[in-house]
Amino acid sequence: MRLLTRLTFSLAAASLPLAALAQNQPTTQSLDEVRVLGLKSKNGLGNLGEVGGAVIYAGKKTEVLVLDSLDANTAQNNPRQILGRIPGMNFSETEGAGFPSNGVGLRGLNPVQSVEMNVRQNGYNITADIYGYPETYYQPALEAVERIEVVRGAASLQFGPQFGGVINYVMRQGPTDKPLEFTLRQTGGSFGLANTFVSIGGQVGKLNYYAYGQYRRQEGWRPNSAVSQVTAYAGLRYQATDKLKIGLEYSLLRNKIQMSGGLTDSLFNANARQSTRARNWLTSPWNVLTATLDYRISDKSLLTFKSAGTLSSRSLVWRNEDGGPAIPDTIDRATRQYVPREVEHEYFHSLTNELRLRTDYQLFGLDNTLAVGARYFVGSMHRQEGGPGSTGSDFDLGLYGGDFENDLVFNTQNFAPFVETVLRFGSRFSLTPGFRFEYLRNTAQGYQTVDSGDIITTNEVRNRTFALGGVGAQLNATGSTSFYANFSQAYRPVDYSSLTPFGVTSRIDPNLHDSKGYNADLGYRGTVQEWLNFDVGVFLLRYNQRIGLVSAVDPVTGNGYQIRTNVADSEHKGVESYVEISPLKALAPNSKHRLSAFNSYAYVNARYVTGEFSGNQVEYAPNNIDRVGLTYGYGPFSVTGQYSYTSHSFGDANNTKYRANFTPDEANAYAIVGEVPAYHVWDVSATYHFRQFDLKGGVNNLTDSRYFTRRTDEYPGPGIIPAIGRSFYATLVAKF
Repeated sequence: MRLLTRLTFSLAAASLPLAALAQNQPTTQSLDEVRVLGLKSKNGLGNLGEVGGAVIYAGKKTEVLVLDSLDANTAQNNPRQILGRIPGMNFSETEGAGFPSNGVGLRGLNPVQSVEMNVRQNGYNITADIYGYPETYYQPALEAVERIEVVRGAASLQFGPQFGGVINYVMRQGPTDKPLEFTLRQTGGSFGLANTFVSIGGQVGKLNYYAYGQYRRQEGWRPNSAVSQVTAYAGLRYQATDKLKIGLEYSLLRNKIQMSGGLTDSLFNANARQSTRARNWLTSPWNVLTATLDYRISDKSLLTFKSAGTLSSRSLVWRNEDGGPAIPDTIDRATRQYVPREVEHEYFHSLTNELRLRTDYQLFGLDNTLAVGARYFVGSMHRQEGGPGSTGSDFDLGLYGGDFENDLVFNTQNFAPFVETVLRFGSRFSLTPGFRFEYLRNTAQGYQTVDSGDIITTNEVRNRTFALGGVGAQLNATGSTSFYANFSQAYRPVDYSSLTPFGVTSRIDPNLHDSKGYNADLGYRGTVQEWLNFDVGVFLLRYNQRIGLVSAVDPVTGNGYQIRTNVADSEHKGVESYVEISPLKALAPNSKHRLSAFNSYAYVNARYVTGEFSGNQVEYAPNNIDRVGLTYGYGPFSVTGQYSYTSHSFGDANNTKYRANFTPDEANAYAIVGEVPAYHVWDVSATYHFRQFDLKGGVNNLTDSRYFTRRTDEYPGPGIIPAIGRSFYATLVAKF
């Protein structure tokens, strides 16, 4: 499927930067530059081609979304509207409650901060530490994103051993036919939303440039949940010679978030908009500087290099959460002051270098493709927690009367070469075997204060190596449809958060160890003329020694608690289906009206298959995720309505269920690990285009549904983090 909507672009096949948008690419040729103008508008989901740049996608389950083709609330990065078409995409809707961005997950994997995904921008790493701390804090403003690419677990061979796959945000570039283009987007909405987005871009000689700045503030749906944020990006691409292109990019995030705290079930049921905390604050300044190089060695060979450096941090000051979310944060009558808060800091420094070579070669008279490369990563995280904070309410990170209870420095070093090749057997069938080898070295130094008050010094070194293999297959059934299948091994090492969690109320098993497993896909995808687009498949994911939360009872005190441990092996299997129909293109191809409907559905049966919890549902793994959308357009106007349904899930491996006779301690414990009830949400968005202006608007959560996607044993809770109720927005876009 060729999915390019309302875009004017320049495709230089010598470097193939957009080759991923073609569905079938049995051979690779070197072409002159081609300009494609006035493509037909098409809403929907496409898939990446067999080869894109120096990356092989043949035989893998992939998706690509062009954001200009969607009626969606990009000013607030609404995940349901933007990523909702991707089958099985599960969301952790916690942006603004203490997390700078919402998280995503696939196939029953944990969506919080996208920890099971490999999150990238323009193909390079933007997380703090790809192994030790893979949480996503920085996310580009989606108003500046051209398209979003997703590769399921089969991406583990070329991008790293994550179970969930890769999500890649591809930024816009400057227009190639003018020296300057200026865009202004102004958005206003409910709960004090004010969003200003400004971008410039263009082509000056051999230099293409694009830069944006976004400022967003909002008072929040709940009290004490104000957010102010600045996001910015600048990218330069210089065509030094016919063969060499070099680039430089810088991404920035500055924010201040007030965290309104978690709720117990009784508090949520009484009033989901209430706040239990007014003194909790977080900031997570982020900086990513990247250098890129694309070198066309010959008509058949392309060399790429990306070097991304991260200099970032996260700091918070919050009320000590001893006692759980039901304990009020009130002034002590004796001291006439609030209890002192705690101060936490994390500092991240990392450098990720990735070198890739793609070359086309002939074997037995057939064209094949080889991709080889290597990644070298080095990162450091300095964690300080338990510092004595102030008794005030403002955003004060100062220490008052002591030092940090814990002070640890973690270092990660990783080297990982890989090789993958497309072996074509005729023009219709291909096999893609691959192999990846990983060397991983972790160190930890510093001290920790245990419950007894003793200080324990840590000086640990851990080295390990592991190998991953896989193979994919693709059969082009027709000129526009194909069967695909893939098997790839995956691996997830224990991260820093599991070993020494940040602000967590649960306990940690000292014998935690790494998880291993695999992903397998089988599906059929393609298009039928202009009126049908589909991708239907089945999958199997095996996750051995999965890390999760378990409820237990202290034998000494008799009190309940939660422990983070290797729970057991889990097996995730199910169906992922996307079908989009445009009936007027089949019945009335000359009609001025546009009508399309889509259904994005996933059934995920994620269960523990070993240990004491065998048969239980895996945490945060709903069985059914279904989204149905309808888009109508006429001339410059279009409107989209979408219904989203997510079935229930659990926050712990015990699958603990609510009881009306909970004691206060049990109610606090359940708030952390209990059931996440099923929920459904309606969203409506519309767009009107007039000359160089666009007017956009809509309603999110039209029926004002009360629901939540996350219970947390750590900040910004602990407890239930409510999702946002009904909200309105309107955006004016001007482009010159």
